Amino acid sequence: MTRYVKLVGQLEHIVPVDEREAGSIVATLDRLTWPEDPFDERVSEHHVTASAFVVSARGVILLRHRLLGIWVQPGGHIDPGEGPEEAALRETLEETGLAVTHRSPAELFQVDVHPGPHGHTHYDLRYGLVAPPLDPSPGHGESREVYWFDFDAAKERCEPALVHVLDKLDRATQRWNVKDFDGG
Repeated sequence: MTRYVKLVGQLEHIVPVDEREAGSIVATLDRLTWPEDPFDERVSEHHVTASAFVVSARGVILLRHRLLGIWVQPGGHIDPGEGPEEAALRETLEETGLAVTHRSPAELFQVDVHPGPHGHTHYDLRYGLVAPPLDPSPGHGESREVYWFDFDAAKERCEPALVHVLDKLDRATQRWNVKDFDGG
């Protein structure tokens, strides 16, 4: 687990929003102790993924998952040689067309362990990212249903397990004093 000292510190710093997240933190810390690469979906059905809660003065981005049909944040698998912070940026660009940035320093905002496709288990590391207030333009093959929502509308539309997280994100965004970001 010494390879993941920074990630372990970020996980231990999270104040969980509920018992589900508390259990997810414990499970993810445990997953980091297993011998194989926790990010490589090819070596284990239990792997770490990365996603992003993207915010601007327009609110938060949600997309309708192409396979599951539920409204969630952008995210996905971590590519070989990539860390979770980079994967969150890449997945967001692919799925929204928006050039986003981590707050400084990058902050692991939330974690959730949930079933993935093909009997896999995803240990999802969720980052808070800032984007320019532009309309999304998802890449080829990505969900076309990607929109900005104010937090109340997002909580009505999202997958139910995200409601508490979006409450936390709404409060955090106010503290972060998110303003329109020009990407520069």
